[in-house]
Amino acid sequence: MTGRGLSLPLLLNRARERAPGPAAGALGGAVAAGLGLGVCAVLVMVLWISSPYPDSGPGAALHTAAALWLIAHGAEIVRTDTLSGAPAPMGLTPLLLLALPAWLVHRAARDAAEDTEGAEGIGVWGGAVFGYLLVGAAAAAYAGGGEMRPSWVSCGAHLALVAAVAAGSGVWTAHGRPRGPLPGALRRCADVLPRVLVTEVLPAAARAAAAGLLVLVAGGALVLAVGLAWHGGDVRESFVRVTGAWSGRFAVLLLCVALVPNAALWGAAYALGPGVVLGAGQTAGPLGSSGSTLLPAFPLLAAVPPAGPGSPFTWAVALVPVTAAATVAWFVTGAGEAAGWTRGRIAYAVVVAAGLCGAAMACLAVASGGALGVAALSAFGPVGWLTGAAAAGWVVAVGLPVALTVRWWRGRDAVVGPRVSAWSAALADRRRRRDDERAAARARAAEAKAPEPVPDAGGGTDDAFEPFDYYFDESSRGERWAFLRDAAAPAPIADPPAGPLPADPGNRSDPAL
Repeated sequence: MTGRGLSLPLLLNRARERAPGPAAGALGGAVAAGLGLGVCAVLVMVLWISSPYPDSGPGAALHTAAALWLIAHGAEIVRTDTLSGAPAPMGLTPLLLLALPAWLVHRAARDAAEDTEGAEGIGVWGGAVFGYLLVGAAAAAYAGGGEMRPSWVSCGAHLALVAAVAAGSGVWTAHGRPRGPLPGALRRCADVLPRVLVTEVLPAAARAAAAGLLVLVAGGALVLAVGLAWHGGDVRESFVRVTGAWSGRFAVLLLCVALVPNAALWGAAYALGPGVVLGAGQTAGPLGSSGSTLLPAFPLLAAVPPAGPGSPFTWAVALVPVTAAATVAWFVTGAGEAAGWTRGRIAYAVVVAAGLCGAAMACLAVASGGALGVAALSAFGPVGWLTGAAAAGWVVAVGLPVALTVRWWRGRDAVVGPRVSAWSAALADRRRRRDDERAAARARAAEAKAPEPVPDAGGGTDDAFEPFDYYFDESSRGERWAFLRDAAAPAPIADPPAGPLPADPGNRSDPAL
């Protein structure tokens, strides 16, 4: 609305300000359910309008939208418009659709609980769950009048679970994600366990298990991508055979996108070893595929390997669980190094992380599968307990040796380092003493070989000039030549004495003679 009118968010904010906590939570939960229904209705109506050959009216499309909204929560739907006339259950939930209602409930509870504290926040949570379930019950009743009718038990259980978890996370986020004391039942269970398990081992193992689970899911997505690329021709052919109208192909494309998380978990189960059940009597795994290969014409199912024994290409998927187990070991050893754990405690943490990773993988495997009909289509997806057991076994078999090896490698400096340093210091000291002894020996040998001075006749040393004993260099060339000239010059004649010369007897010209 524009002008002097009020927009819907502004009206909701004013209603929350005037309503107490539970009422604000109920209003937020109802609005979240209505928005989710609206999104599904818009999507279905667009596909219905764009369809060139609609076989029903707008009422049937709205019934389908309500059923689609219930399927997004994981509820089981029963189809009555089958070729045989017998009802066929639909229990396979596209996990990507679950993100929409969960986010809407989370945001509604968070906004309603932003100005509440303590017990009032619990009231907001209860109100949000109540409001969401109220609208959900109305939607389920409306969908029951169509061709896709909900299973009431499954519908109520899944709606309550999604609303409770999402609203609880919203209230917790609004209060700053506090880490208060555990509830009474959990606290009593924690008191029975060793304190080190609760305070140190369990948090570190939970983080390591989450990292390993993330690697498994990412590896499953990689396996799916490689399979689709390897069977690209079959994928394109199945996509064309499903329908000839562009609106139908667009609907198939949207369904494939919504099923990508399911297919990634199927790829993880395939890599773990137990494989994926593709109907009654059909199993696909890395060691080989058994049973018939008659699968529905659907693009994602075209990536399934044909029936027969495995090959080195399919065996290579074992790198996914090996990488996941190594990741768990790396995280555990990192936490153990920071806390100073022993090898036994690190092994204990790896086993706990394996159990947590296996339990989470089993739950995800169950959530990713379901029935698509009866008889051959009664089971699709991985077997939960087998997938969880395989995940835990891989973590223990690979992660435990890796963790202990990494622990030894990181701790080798603390054990071997001082010994190597002491040995190196002793070796250096010994080398230094040996060099000193050799230098002293060379000095003594040089003194022993030096010639003794020869005394002259007068008892003194010979100080006669020896030209070759003088060390000449280029800087004293002038001084050297001057010294040599002085040494070679004749002795100077003494000056005659003063007075008359003595008489020479041989001089006959002397008048005295």
